[in-house]
Amino acid sequence: MKATHPIEALMARALAAELRRRPWPQVLKLGSRLGDLLRSLGIRREVAEENLAIAFPGQTAEGRSAILAQHYRELGRVAAEYPRLGPLVKAGEGEVVARATGLEHLEAAQRAGRGAILLTGHYGHFELLGAWLGRLHPVDFVVKPLSNAGVDSMLASWRADAGVRTIALGASLRRVFESLRANRWVALVADQDARSHGAFVPFFGRRCSTPKGPAELALRTGAPIIMGFPHRLADGRHTIDVQPPLELPDRRLPDAVEALTAAHTAMLEAEVRKEPAPWFWLHKRWKTPPPSDFARRS
Repeated sequence: MKATHPIEALMARALAAELRRRPWPQVLKLGSRLGDLLRSLGIRREVAEENLAIAFPGQTAEGRSAILAQHYRELGRVAAEYPRLGPLVKAGEGEVVARATGLEHLEAAQRAGRGAILLTGHYGHFELLGAWLGRLHPVDFVVKPLSNAGVDSMLASWRADAGVRTIALGASLRRVFESLRANRWVALVADQDARSHGAFVPFFGRRCSTPKGPAELALRTGAPIIMGFPHRLADGRHTIDVQPPLELPDRRLPDAVEALTAAHTAMLEAEVRKEPAPWFWLHKRWKTPPPSDFARRS
């Protein structure tokens, strides 16, 4: 634990208490201003600009700059919403989530009884997506604990208030398998650099290291991978789009994990191409280069 962690946690709790006290529309405006501030301070702006140039080489510099400005504002809005995750999820019909499509795919998975792997990216308010779906059926979030234990505890309390359980990433695969066997839904994100341990699959024309976990889980358990994406409307409310389950390849094939990983990465790319601003551009997505012998093995 760093010496500054208790102070950081205290400041975060004070800010969260203030955000919970204010009306939600006002919180969204404050979040948007926070995003503008982060952009003006240049927080990871160079990384984001490099990523956007990779993803949209045909876009003008002005066009990419406009996407980035929207991204920072949405990032601020999402951050400002976190302290009230429970109240947002429990709000009345149509108040926070204006509409949800594709829920029949989750209903079919529920009837099949093998659980489901709810997969998305760091796209919009993805935890609100998972927590809202938890109103329909029990959901467990697989999360990476923060280094600041005080802030991590605060996040855990907000998730619990929203009605979801959490499983620490890497702590116990057994708990994930138990959840799927109990026909629960397990929510994951798999769109950040996995270093040398990932599957190198295409994303915006470049191969990038991508976590294998969702594909390995699906192939071992038979649980479907069902992707979903949140979108924010102009009035601040969200929509939720749930996609049909991905087709699982024959698990006996040597490239089954890579093929399934490529499939869900392609679905995320298609969503980002349609609406790029909500995706987390501040992460070094193409950080790990493919192995030098990758071309010979492809």
